[in-house]
Amino acid sequence: MVGPQRPQFVLFGSSIVQLSYSNSGWGAHLSDIYSRKADIILRGYNGWNSRRGLKVVDQVFPKDAAVQPDLVIVYFGGNDSMAPHPSGLSPHVPLVEYIENMRKIALHLKSLSEKTHIIFLTCPPVNEEQFGISFGTELVRSNEDCQRYSNACLELCRDIGVKVVDLCSAIKRRDNWEKLCFIDGVHFSAEGSFIVVEEILKVLKEAEWEPSMYWKSLPTEFADLVADDRIHTINVDEWTLYRKHWH
Repeated sequence: MVGPQRPQFVLFGSSIVQLSYSNSGWGAHLSDIYSRKADIILRGYNGWNSRRGLKVVDQVFPKDAAVQPDLVIVYFGGNDSMAPHPSGLSPHVPLVEYIENMRKIALHLKSLSEKTHIIFLTCPPVNEEQFGISFGTELVRSNEDCQRYSNACLELCRDIGVKVVDLCSAIKRRDNWEKLCFIDGVHFSAEGSFIVVEEILKVLKEAEWEPSMYWKSLPTEFADLVADDRIHTINVDEWTLYRKHWH
């Protein structure tokens, strides 16, 4: 491991996480925003549901690890919410089981250390027509089911005290979201990822965590003062002119 050690943020989930560095993705934006402040670690698994995530959560996040993450952002739900397939091979997970899987994932992450914070991302909506064209009619994902799984995740997070981003509502607030937010009906376009980042930063800014995980609150590694003129100094390491969108 290279040093010095920075805070570790782990993104854990299905393809929404695995592909988060593609198409100006939300994971790539977080890595840029937190450059010289925190290390963003990707643990995304295409096609997975909460059942698969629960099976490996103790391997991805071992309790005896020398260093525990400061923040874990978790996304499962989209695949869980898909309709069952006659073959039995669908990633569908019944809602009751989904809730219990997510509860167990949260409890495991909470047990890692006192410093480990958690944010869940709810199931986002989909462009049903585009999804059908991209993945075929045998795989069915509906906005009605996405909303049910999103609502269940929100309720769970309220019950167990976990921060949550309501992606279902956030995406739907964008005008013409069906056409603008996805590349294939389900995975995020640059516009969709922009919304995800905005919502995550909002949670981090408002969270009453000590120390704060908000990017402007974290120190910049190896920050140096540089002379601006003969009297004043500036810290070029804190320049954020190219991050005009992030607050």
